[in-house]
Amino acid sequence: MSDVAATTGPTDQRPRWLSVTGAALWVSLSAKTIRRKIAAGELRAYRCGKTIRIKTDDLEAMMRPVPSANDW
Repeated sequence: MSDVAATTGPTDQRPRWLSVTGAALWVSLSAKTIRRKIAAGELRAYRCGKTIRIKTDDLEAMMRPVPSANDW
């Protein structure tokens, strides 16, 4: 069972919390990139015991739109 599938529950709901691996799968990045963004302060993460969890809201807030050629 994948890490995301273990945390998602019903298919019509998105998870609230993800592991580093689950967050990486969620936004199609590597776990190393997620850890770098946490270390750089670009992504908020929370420690629960020995595990690190990331809110899906924080992942979505990290995303920025790419300007189109019309915006230049």
